[in-house]
Amino acid sequence: MSKRDRTGSKLVYSTDVGRLCPQCHRAVTDCVCGKDRPAVTGDGIVRLRRETKGRGGKAVTLLSGIPLAPDELKALAKRLKQKCGTGGSVKDGEIEIQGDKRDILQTELTSLGYTVKRSGG
Repeated sequence: MSKRDRTGSKLVYSTDVGRLCPQCHRAVTDCVCGKDRPAVTGDGIVRLRRETKGRGGKAVTLLSGIPLAPDELKALAKRLKQKCGTGGSVKDGEIEIQGDKRDILQTELTSLGYTVKRSGG
């Protein structure tokens, strides 16, 4: 199996083994990179969305796709919570900020050098 397809881009998924590590090009379960492997293997775009489902009608802003290790993600969440003046948490690699703070978060993340897109409505 070739590690590149006809367009020259690297494979990220194979029907034989599933998701592939972006560095060693092996199955994620057989990866030899260990801790050097990136935490998020997305497209490099931070997505902002507002969600109220399952929260009694209260809005929460979710940030996903941030390519940071768990410790660095917690530090970023703390900084963003202080900037917004609200609470929040880190769950499953996503940052949750209480309230609809998409405008503040978008400008802050853009100033930190991230590419930010709003997703959802």
